[in-house]
Amino acid sequence: MPDGLPTEIDLTRPSAARVYDYFLGGAHNFEIDRRLAEQIASMTPNLAATMRSGREFLRRAVRALLDAGIDQFLDIGSGIPTVGNVHEVAQGANPKARVVYVDIDPVAVAHSRELLAGNDLTGVIHADLRDPERILAETRELGLIDFSRPMGILLAGVVHFIPDADRPEDVLATLRAAAAPGSFLVISHSTFEDQPQEMLDAQRLSARTDTEITLRSRAQITGFFGDWTVLDPGVVHMPLWRPDSPSDVDEHPERFGAFGGVARYDQPAG
Repeated sequence: MPDGLPTEIDLTRPSAARVYDYFLGGAHNFEIDRRLAEQIASMTPNLAATMRSGREFLRRAVRALLDAGIDQFLDIGSGIPTVGNVHEVAQGANPKARVVYVDIDPVAVAHSRELLAGNDLTGVIHADLRDPERILAETRELGLIDFSRPMGILLAGVVHFIPDADRPEDVLATLRAAAAPGSFLVISHSTFEDQPQEMLDAQRLSARTDTEITLRSRAQITGFFGDWTVLDPGVVHMPLWRPDSPSDVDEHPERFGAFGGVARYDQPAG
């Protein structure tokens, strides 16, 4: 296997995590992933910019959580390590910040463990978001995150990989129920709203990977926050969520094809 990767990795099918890595300029992808990525890119030339917009949204959200005092993060669907990962942002601001990465893709997990070797404040779990109980149990076993204290649950570009039949609302409810008051939930999610037909056609190519994308409305995505308090400016097209400067906002932020939002678990009155 290339790079000493586990033999169970299937190189006959493209991987969503490796396609994503390719669009971000990473090196952890194979020819079959690049072929699919290039086919998608031929239909939607701005897709690499869309991927970068998603990473930029995540970094801004993590900085907002750090400003709110959060020092522990559970990043589910973290993908293959790229520049500006959550631990780099968090530990750059707070060297004691703790991060647990979770991904379903064995390539993403293998490279994450290699990258993070020697960083005792990070951990990596190989698990499926559709099994939140396992994720929570293995996170507790790692001992990096204290569930009695506020934490940041990060779901950037991953919930849209759960089909409606697998009841993503129940998955999110399980994760929210495990969090202490003062915790935050970050979600970015692909949408069909305001999208041209070619973008919708390209999204459907995801059916060729092991993780097909389900596009959802702003209302559906907002519902994943449950009764948590959605922070300003709400669930918006990703570039519109607290941009670093007005010049960072594209003239057509909807072209990036996804909404992003952050919510806080406020202590119930009484």
